[in-house]
Amino acid sequence: MKLPSLPILERVSREMQIQNYSQRTINSYVANLKWLMQFKSKPVDQISIPELKDYLYHRINKDNVSAPTINICISAYKILQESVLGKHWDPIKIKRPRKSKKLPIILSEDEILKMLSVTKNIKHRAIIALTYSSGLRREEVRELKLNSIDSSRMQIHVKNGKGKKDRYTILSKKTLDLLRVYYEEDRPKVYLFEPINRKGVHYGAETLNKIVKIAALKAKIKKNISIHTLRHCFATHLIEHGVSLPIVQQFMGHSSIKTTTVYLHLANLRPSTIISPLDKMNINMI
Repeated sequence: MKLPSLPILERVSREMQIQNYSQRTINSYVANLKWLMQFKSKPVDQISIPELKDYLYHRINKDNVSAPTINICISAYKILQESVLGKHWDPIKIKRPRKSKKLPIILSEDEILKMLSVTKNIKHRAIIALTYSSGLRREEVRELKLNSIDSSRMQIHVKNGKGKKDRYTILSKKTLDLLRVYYEEDRPKVYLFEPINRKGVHYGAETLNKIVKIAALKAKIKKNISIHTLRHCFATHLIEHGVSLPIVQQFMGHSSIKTTTVYLHLANLRPSTIISPLDKMNINMI
């Protein structure tokens, strides 16, 4: 019996599920293919590489989109061509844009302290403290459940992080104390952080950003930051305190240590405070 053919975007979605992509990535890829179809006014499986390049040119020059956004569109088109339509993929025909090398904004430890001090809402303070002290991504904070906190080993179990990877990161003692006070007051049911009138539901992504921006505003910090800034601060401050790059890489969940090395450029490493290995040796040089 011949099975009915599925719409092309549904076939892309199913193929990505088979390849174990996260639902968030699937939604993003399918949305990009929809926009491509709307721009060219034709089915996406009939859109050629020159037509895709025409669309990408429009997105870059008219919509001023970033390199990562363009890369998402190319990756979505590649899955369509290679995995769904069974066509040969020639990466030479579509060059991916170079990523900009802008360094992220970093807050000082004093600025983090000010943000925590001015945040009187216990839940909001816990969100800021946890994100900063453990280096979590925004989505990881949203998805944290009560059983993710391992107080016996002072670790946080990050489940299904970026790339569907699990990892452990550190749990600050001060954050744990704050979380215990918060839990007694708020009593979340499933997720660690839930809206007050919607138990069992996690926070919206933009709500978390808003919490951080309001805290920065109250602390009179003029830098344009988001909740992801706290993650960058975590890695940078660890390096400033002498934690090795491989350990920071593990806590951050980076696949490559090259991603972690960017924080070397951000860390305020003062040569005058670093002791040469020779000076640690028990030898009289004179």
